[in-house]
Amino acid sequence: MRLKEDVNPLVFVLFRVVVWLYSLLTYLPALLLGYSSSGSLSHPSQWVKARSVSGRPAGPYRDVAALDRLTTCLQPGVNTLDRVFEISAQRFSKQDFLGTRQVLREEEEKQENGRVFKKVILGEYQWLSYGQAYRAARDFGSGLLALGQKPCKNIAIFCETRTEWIIAAQACFMYNFPLVTLYSTLGGPAIAHGLKQTEVSHIITSKELLETKLKLILMEVPRLQHIIVVDDKPISWPGYPRGISVHSIATIQALGAKPENVSRQRRSPCPGDIAVIMYTSGSTGVPKGVMISHSNLIASIAGMAERIPDLGVNDTYIAYLPLAHVLELSAEMVCVAYGCRIGYSSPQTLADQSTKIKKGSKGDSTVLQPTLMAAVPEIMDRIYKNVMLKVEEMGVVQKTLFILAYNYKMEQLAKGNRTPLCDKLVFQKVRVLLGGRTRVLLSGGAPLSAATQRFMNICLCCPVGQGYGLTETCGAGTISQLWDYSTGRVGAPLVCCEIQLKDWVEGGYQSTDKPCPRGEVLIGGPSVTMGYYKNETMNRENFFVDKNGQRWFCTGDIGEFQADGCLKIVDRKKDLVKLQAGEYVSLGKVEAMLKNCPLIDNICAYANSDESFVIGFVVPNQKQLLLLAEKRGICGTWVEICSNPVMEEEVLKIINDTALAAQLERFEIPRKICLSSEPWTPETGLVTDAFKLKRKEIKSHYQHDIERMYGNM
Repeated sequence: MRLKEDVNPLVFVLFRVVVWLYSLLTYLPALLLGYSSSGSLSHPSQWVKARSVSGRPAGPYRDVAALDRLTTCLQPGVNTLDRVFEISAQRFSKQDFLGTRQVLREEEEKQENGRVFKKVILGEYQWLSYGQAYRAARDFGSGLLALGQKPCKNIAIFCETRTEWIIAAQACFMYNFPLVTLYSTLGGPAIAHGLKQTEVSHIITSKELLETKLKLILMEVPRLQHIIVVDDKPISWPGYPRGISVHSIATIQALGAKPENVSRQRRSPCPGDIAVIMYTSGSTGVPKGVMISHSNLIASIAGMAERIPDLGVNDTYIAYLPLAHVLELSAEMVCVAYGCRIGYSSPQTLADQSTKIKKGSKGDSTVLQPTLMAAVPEIMDRIYKNVMLKVEEMGVVQKTLFILAYNYKMEQLAKGNRTPLCDKLVFQKVRVLLGGRTRVLLSGGAPLSAATQRFMNICLCCPVGQGYGLTETCGAGTISQLWDYSTGRVGAPLVCCEIQLKDWVEGGYQSTDKPCPRGEVLIGGPSVTMGYYKNETMNRENFFVDKNGQRWFCTGDIGEFQADGCLKIVDRKKDLVKLQAGEYVSLGKVEAMLKNCPLIDNICAYANSDESFVIGFVVPNQKQLLLLAEKRGICGTWVEICSNPVMEEEVLKIINDTALAAQLERFEIPRKICLSSEPWTPETGLVTDAFKLKRKEIKSHYQHDIERMYGNM
């Protein structure tokens, strides 16, 4: 975990003395004035955070603050999403709520390889207040009602993350229209499946998605009558099938604002009514629609909010993950409840170095300076690797200072101490990558490596709350306490749910295992959703109700509860493959360990039960691979280098070293690899919007390479 120190002992001692003197000088005034909290954070990872309420190793385990009862709502009587927004609109009426940057101009930029990329120059954030957003949502809901949308009848949204998405969602919550959410990166068959299964007649989308995706499958969705486009222009929409009307969001809001429509009584939702039918990203096959009630979401956001201290109007959240993902929707609902600002962004404009930001202009995080951020591990891994590559390129003095400061701060965090001098002199330049004011970083969607988590804690000078949850549990499961800097764990159960372990004998995981009980993770409580839409077979397989009437979901993940009540995810039933000789290989574990290698941007491990070894598909880091090719005297285009057998062997050697350092077993280490010249993005269909691997699609895509690697023995 420490960075390798190759430092003159005198320099090392001098650094320690300077830091010690500064710490002493800043600590004494704080102590005298009563500001210091040093000592209160000593060894927090050892504090008990959850206990088994049954006394049995299998649980169920609850947070120590929820041993008597689970939390179901933010405050008594506020048990539907429309009430949450209504109360916030009253309390924070004139406070900034939803922010968007205007595109000042677009330019084409030619790269060294001849490819042309579109770059944007963006202005400042323009804000809607809570009061303005409430009125916009109310008018939009009223307009949809006037357009024929009925309460308790499904309506779909197929749109990128933006201000209009959340306004449309709030309108649907107000008027009790169950909202069907679809990822904007889904392919045509998956989109058509969701729309046909939910029998929608109205859909909300953007001009780009309408023209590039939705338009192509309209004939497959015969019930669809109205398309509402969130972009203001153009005003005419020719060339659509007979019977389908296309409207702008402004037109529907104007319709809803008419006196005869405003005066119509709306039917408010009940806690048990469906708020969202959230279609999964389809990582294991056809996307499934998960029915989420108002009470499910309310319980989930109450549980999440409890883990984030001091939420309020001074907080700004940067929103760029897909709102069709439960992590992003829940995070934004937490912000709504506490009066936070939400500034919209995208992965292509997030930072100054992002792909669509013109060199010399500012990315969204620099302008917004958020205090709160959610991220998937893929994005944090990129930040980690990019910064560490720049460290390697530093001069001797800068590099030495960085390494000394990094290792010193890691020691101090373990003791619960702060390092103001290191933060100011060394890590401030890294911290400004995300705006410079981030105080909470929430990670979810996939496992976060210990190395990346430790890097974020140290270099971004803010705690990382690693979370674990699923769409089926409304995103609720666990989030690590922000004062717990231990790595490799996902924290204790949230106050809205409880977790128990179910023995999986075949895989060798049981609650009687020593030193920690292990088994399949089952999550129960008010945040567990209503099940899959029109799929009773899967509901019976994955959900059940216990003798006390509590609903549970069987996750398929394997976890262990540690002595302090924190959960660690150690395996996944579907990722476990039995090799020809009988050894079990956890593909997810292999991938998590190898992704720490600087040469690897992404990796998918694969094993066939009829074979005796593991193979892998690797998306290499372009800069690192080109340097390696130069050292070995190999020339050619990027595609030629990736397909060169010598380069495959060279990368395999480095992977082998990384695997051995991570203490993987010999049978777990890939024996052959295929280098992919193309990155895996949601647009390629090989990963989800949360960058989870789509194993079935990857297997199909690389079938020829699988046969080659297993055939050449």
